[in-house]
Amino acid sequence: MAQKVAKVGVKKVKGYLYFVDKKGDVSCAKMARGSKKGGKPTKVAKVGIKKKAGFLYFIDKKGDISCAKMVRGGKKKKKKAGKKKAARRKTSKRKTKKRK
Repeated sequence: MAQKVAKVGVKKVKGYLYFVDKKGDVSCAKMARGSKKGGKPTKVAKVGIKKKAGFLYFIDKKGDISCAKMVRGGKKKKKKAGKKKAARRKTSKRKTKKRK
């Protein structure tokens, strides 16, 4: 399932979220709890990995960077049908009777 991309060995601290940022480095941010807001992210380790599209990059239990192919599943959405115009009935012309 997941492949190890880089060995980093980051020690995780409870209450912090560890992730791979846009530049491919390991960052962490304090998690929000209740009414308290979370903290700004700080760099933990400079790795500089190149990310591929369609893959999810994460920090595994050993503190290394791993990636897994993203699964795009779930229920398919129905296509929205455009508004249909009300079909007009084709009526033949009524013959009017002449009144005397």
